[in-house]
Amino acid sequence: MMTPSGFLLVSIVIGSVLIYLPFLVVGYARFQVGYDTSAPRAVFDKLPPYAKRATWAHQNSFEAFTLFAPAALMAYVTGQSSQVAVGAAIVYLIGRTLYSVFYILDVPLLRSLMFGLGSLGTFTLFVVSCRSVLM
Repeated sequence: MMTPSGFLLVSIVIGSVLIYLPFLVVGYARFQVGYDTSAPRAVFDKLPPYAKRATWAHQNSFEAFTLFAPAALMAYVTGQSSQVAVGAAIVYLIGRTLYSVFYILDVPLLRSLMFGLGSLGTFTLFVVSCRSVLM
């Protein structure tokens, strides 16, 4: 059985893996259009729309992760073992997974909602961590 603080560390690992899930779609599309290893960025203009969206989802995943990782580490370092902290990490992971799916499928409203959900998870981790050291 994993401890809540252990799950916070594992959520960072899972979050880092989620960054690359959209890139699997990009890799498939690159294979379909013909990938030029001497000019890897030039292939972007040849990609179908779903693969361009997957590229953007991949890039945004890096940006979101740069906030989530320190939030989860703050929760870990401050000894957060509450269901709120674990729930916030789970919300982030679910939100970011579905964010990429809805981005690739071109469902903007749901994509935006999932972006907000993931951000809420990150923000919650920051709040519970700060609250624990200020009170």
